[in-house]
Amino acid sequence: MMIEAAGRAGGGVAVGPCEWDEEAGHGLVGRDTELERILRGSGPVQGASPRGLLLLGEEGIGRTRLLRAAREQAGRRGALVLSAHGWAGDRERPYAGVCQLLASIAEEIGVLPELHQQVLGAVVTGTPGPSLPDPPAVQGAVLLLLRHLAADRPVLVTVDDVQDCDRASVDLIGTVLRHLGDGVSVLLAARGEAAPTGLPTEVGVMHLPPLSPGAAAALLDAQPGAPRGRRRLELLGEAQGNPLALLELCRLAQPDVERMLPGNRRPRHPLPRHGVEDVLAALPAGTQGALLHAAIADLGEDVATVTTAAGAQDLGVWAPAEAAGIVTVTDRRVWFRHPLMRRAVGARQPAQSRRAAYLNLAEAAVAPASRARYLAAAALGPDESIAGALEAAARDSQNAFTAAAALEEAARLSPDARDRARRLAEALSAAHLVGDADWVTDLYRDFTRSGGDAGQACVAAAVMSTALSLSSLQQEALDLLLDVSERACPDGGSEALALALVGAAVTDQSARPEHRGHMRALFARTDHEARPPVRGAGPLSRLGTSEAASALHACVSVVATPDSSATRLLRRLDPPRLGPLPDTPDQLVRRLAVAWVAYRADEPDTCLRQYRKADAQLRARQALGLRAWSLAPMADTLLATGLWAEAETLLREGSGDAAVLGQSRVRADLDALTLTLSALRGQAILPSSGTEANWRALDLAENRATHARILRARALAAVVHGDWSSAYREFRMLFDADGSPLHPFLSPISVADLASVALRTGRLADAARVLVQVRDQQGERPTARMTRLLHHAAALLEPDGDPEEHFQLAVVNPEGERWPWERSRARLGYGIWLRRARRPLEAREQFTAALQLAEGLGAVPLAAAVRAELRASGVGAAAEPEGALAELTAQQRQIVTLAAGGLSNREIGERLYLSPRTVGTHLYNIYPKLGVSRRHQLRSLLTEVELGAG
Repeated sequence: MMIEAAGRAGGGVAVGPCEWDEEAGHGLVGRDTELERILRGSGPVQGASPRGLLLLGEEGIGRTRLLRAAREQAGRRGALVLSAHGWAGDRERPYAGVCQLLASIAEEIGVLPELHQQVLGAVVTGTPGPSLPDPPAVQGAVLLLLRHLAADRPVLVTVDDVQDCDRASVDLIGTVLRHLGDGVSVLLAARGEAAPTGLPTEVGVMHLPPLSPGAAAALLDAQPGAPRGRRRLELLGEAQGNPLALLELCRLAQPDVERMLPGNRRPRHPLPRHGVEDVLAALPAGTQGALLHAAIADLGEDVATVTTAAGAQDLGVWAPAEAAGIVTVTDRRVWFRHPLMRRAVGARQPAQSRRAAYLNLAEAAVAPASRARYLAAAALGPDESIAGALEAAARDSQNAFTAAAALEEAARLSPDARDRARRLAEALSAAHLVGDADWVTDLYRDFTRSGGDAGQACVAAAVMSTALSLSSLQQEALDLLLDVSERACPDGGSEALALALVGAAVTDQSARPEHRGHMRALFARTDHEARPPVRGAGPLSRLGTSEAASALHACVSVVATPDSSATRLLRRLDPPRLGPLPDTPDQLVRRLAVAWVAYRADEPDTCLRQYRKADAQLRARQALGLRAWSLAPMADTLLATGLWAEAETLLREGSGDAAVLGQSRVRADLDALTLTLSALRGQAILPSSGTEANWRALDLAENRATHARILRARALAAVVHGDWSSAYREFRMLFDADGSPLHPFLSPISVADLASVALRTGRLADAARVLVQVRDQQGERPTARMTRLLHHAAALLEPDGDPEEHFQLAVVNPEGERWPWERSRARLGYGIWLRRARRPLEAREQFTAALQLAEGLGAVPLAAAVRAELRASGVGAAAEPEGALAELTAQQRQIVTLAAGGLSNREIGERLYLSPRTVGTHLYNIYPKLGVSRRHQLRSLLTEVELGAG
């Protein structure tokens, strides 16, 4: 990698060509959406209208790689690809870019009329001086040649770094974009945020964003010797989603020996110095000093603090650096234009200069926490005053990462061994909130060597067990809890409650009977009069009320004692009130505990109200480790209650966080729930190869909760495919051979689905055995939801009973509306029974209600099944959707397809180069033609067309 300062358009310092994909030995990561849009917006399709797309983005963001991927895809599809690359050194050579484009097809020039052959021959040979033909002649010849080539196959013209092309070539590209017809597409890429001058305003523009956090983490983890733990998280934050910065910083994070390539060669791109060094050296001394202070300051530090620390009198000190394109000063902050520039500026100074700058920043800092961090960075050895200041800053911090990092530094700077052990234990608690298992493991290893007391050992073991559980290692997590409980934990104390709480979480995830026995032993050692829980550190510290302890005891009791009723326990709890003010740590823990008990009690309103308030605060505090425990229960509830758009957002964000933090088990849960949502909607319903690999990597015998979610997702996907045998097999695996639930809560909710598929496959007797076991396991007073599911299953599986009574009990209670998908399924089953009993009018009533629920959800497969039953019951079919679609224009059909896929008017406009208002007008005119009135009905209509075609 190189940083070049000379000859770049727009001035300033720019990072050189991005070749990160070739050097790292992998393809695109996290760019599927962008590549799809590029291929759709510029991909050569025979008979298509003229297309053009310009990619814009900073250096190293992946423009070149995307351009290359588009060329490869187009070539595989049979297109002719013409490529060029702008170079600053060729700016003064007219038609240098055109020469590159024509180089691979020079022999085709011979098919043109002689005059055009002469024009292009002069361009290709680069004849200097006045003998070059006039621009209109060159443009006309190139247009004619491209039209000739497009007659045989599609043509894709790509130009990288178009901002560095010569003026004549840019003008010609503009002419191509304006005048070419079918079969030719143009794809350009340029550095920066603004389109180069000379291009038509009609060209589509796509700003290439940074990689998503999950994609950046995947790219980093694919590198040999990638850092882990705290350093990994810091590196991801420093790179800001820039692929080139990510890989370069990864190399720099490794020791020199590890950075050697085979044959003891150094990497081709060491820390950039030569290009930027000249630019920095040319700056005034005061500006150089100010840049050093900005480079080592906290990200987002106030510009006034940095300016004062650098000894400058006013903001004028930054002007030379802004003019050179190194930084920009805005919003009271100093922003480096590229992540690598910050590192380059700091690395060029010796250690003593950096230490002096840290001391200057500490003196200028206003916030005590910032002052403590700068003094810690400048410290040459243990210092209790600095360690104490860091500890105080951690306790006041509202950010989990900041608190954990400050406590780790405080432990490092502690002269006294007892203080060091105590601070390491608190750092462990705070790092658990962050959620990175490697960081927790590193701190736990340090703590075990520090000789902490028994109480600290209990806290540390509880935290380490949570990290093991989030990484899918349930047996190891429980073994650690049992060991420390026997060795160091007194009965009845808050430490015993902490161990029991983690044990309950582990046992609920594993669902293994032997683990439940160990869980009871841990629970027996707690004080059932609910003393306050153990004090923690960081954003969730200072827990101290009996209400919080009571809520945590209820969580443990649900898992430890199967006879406990979550409904009864929930009634005993006093949920925290919902208000605009942020929760205290005590209220937040109570809120999470109440939400989970409500989840197990099938009380979705209480569950979601408490989870939503807690989730917003956990995200604000970046307490993603604690949030990880609530993601799957919250998503389960959103899916079951029909709040699918909210569930989709939660699953997408949660999966990204889990990828960043390396939470393999959490990712598996969320991937399964994402597949479930896709199956319910009838969208793309096959898990990716990466998802399947993640699932296979887990020990599902230790993670039955995850296994249950995976089995349900696969079963629902098989239903959509019409593969009833596979669907039955997956649903049946939710229960053991004798019918006992694989997971005591997640398996029983699929009993009605199992019964429905059993009816299709003729396995009623086997499914009936499962129903008996589930009914016994639920006891005399199952939840209202489970009562309806059991009645639905009984109506299908117990023909000797009274199916109609069971169906009515499954659908009659208005509370069932809280579970709309299950309600719709029950109404569908009841309608089918009524139709077969020759009661068509009553059947239609059930089918109509079921269809309304299914369409309201966007449950396309279910809605299609209900419509089929309506037709079978004698309801006249509506106008055939195929005929209505055939009456639409090609553009209107595109709009319908994209709207059915869930895209907004703005997103559709971006893809089709229309204004959102134009899209809205088209939809307004389309709805009456198709016989629909709402957007989500388009998805049902298209699915019906596909099913009819199949």
